[in-house]
Amino acid sequence: MTRTNYASGATWEDKVGYCRAVQVGNTIEVSGTVAEDEGKVVAPGNPYEQTKFILAKIEAVLVRAGATLHDVVRTRMFVTDISQWEEYGRAHGEFFQAIKPATTMVEVSKLINPEYLVEIEVTAIKHERQ
Repeated sequence: MTRTNYASGATWEDKVGYCRAVQVGNTIEVSGTVAEDEGKVVAPGNPYEQTKFILAKIEAVLVRAGATLHDVVRTRMFVTDISQWEEYGRAHGEFFQAIKPATTMVEVSKLINPEYLVEIEVTAIKHERQ
């Protein structure tokens, strides 16, 4: 099977040795994604806005890979404050209400930058389009 890497251009990709997404066959795995834009944290202190930004960023890489959010079968959300679950969930629902992928939300003690409130990764299985 062919492997295709989809880089985002983040400086960390080369330093750490990863890319935003990897496709093998019709499966696309999207790396843990945080609310960062051009080196700046997006919406510090706002779990809803960070989640929306991340899911839009993930959607963009899926589109580059020829997929859509409808191809997402699993999401994983790593959050720093589970008491804010409704805010993360509200944003997630705006993207996935009709799709309903399997999902996980777990609280972690911290992410790589204390201003990141959530990190999300997804698995998508690209369907053939008519």
